[in-house]
Amino acid sequence: MEPIPSTILTGFLGAGKTTLLNRILHEEHGLRIAVIENEFGQENIDNEILVRDSGEQIVEMNNGCICCTVRGDLIVALGNLAQKRAAGEIAFDRVVIETTGLANPGPVAQTFFVDEEVGANYLLDAVVTVVDARHAMDQLDRHEEAQRQVGFADKILLSKTDLVDAAAVEALKARLHRINPRAPIATSDFGRAPIAEVLDLRGFNLNDKLELDPDFLRAEEHDHDHAHGEDCGHDHAHGEACAHHDHAHDHHHSHHSDDIAAFVFRSERAFDPERLDQFLGSMVQVFGPQMLRYKGVLSMQGADRKVVFQGVHQIMGSDLGAKWAEGETRASKMVFIGKNLPKDVFISGLEQCLV
Repeated sequence: MEPIPSTILTGFLGAGKTTLLNRILHEEHGLRIAVIENEFGQENIDNEILVRDSGEQIVEMNNGCICCTVRGDLIVALGNLAQKRAAGEIAFDRVVIETTGLANPGPVAQTFFVDEEVGANYLLDAVVTVVDARHAMDQLDRHEEAQRQVGFADKILLSKTDLVDAAAVEALKARLHRINPRAPIATSDFGRAPIAEVLDLRGFNLNDKLELDPDFLRAEEHDHDHAHGEDCGHDHAHGEACAHHDHAHDHHHSHHSDDIAAFVFRSERAFDPERLDQFLGSMVQVFGPQMLRYKGVLSMQGADRKVVFQGVHQIMGSDLGAKWAEGETRASKMVFIGKNLPKDVFISGLEQCLV
């Protein structure tokens, strides 16, 4: 049986996760989705639907979706759902896990890779983060959890954009992009987001044979070109890197200093596989808890295929990607998103791993 695609839905308190989930639970989209509420706070999906007793409650909706309240270990809950599905007691083909508004999505994402049973039954499709356009700037200033939720995102959905002007939305987008340049941004006002903006994104492809997200690469190239020559005096083709900045919006966010941010490494020189493995292993050992997401397409010495590399915290994986096309420039691109990561240490260390 194929693993069940699973989505982690996160976002700060009041961002609009509940509104979005209610639409998923009631809309006629033709999918059988199991929605898991994994939290202990005051938020819930729908007071009239969910019974807040201890243990686990499963409620089937009219559109075939399943609503499940988990009070305890997520691994156990996912295992129980898989067993009931295998026994024919319930039917679903997708899972959406809602985290509490104050949660760090990292441990939830790691669940899919550290537990053998979960890994056999489920595939983490993406981390989707709902961001409140009205309050996000203040939340990002005050709460590291809000920054982590953005940093982990494979997709960002902006809510409440009707409550702010266009300039504020653009300033927020610029800031979100600096924190996480690889996550495309869409809107979800009043929970109105196409189901395709939430499910089957294939954004979290740890150890999967996929390239970097095309949207990320296009945005990354745009930012790189924009910043080049303004504050980066490096030859990027030789292993240097530049932090993502959208200089056109500096006047909007010059007073914001986020602990969580991204930087990029790129080089047209191939990596020595052994040296790179040793270096990345040592970095993960030292800085793993600070490394939210990291991802890249690598050119390895002597390899005729691309190597796709990705990780979350201390869990890192790589796999072979497509063959390098004839005439294609062989180059490595890597993005790191983390909390107060020593960019210079990473860049210089990666340079030492080049052939």
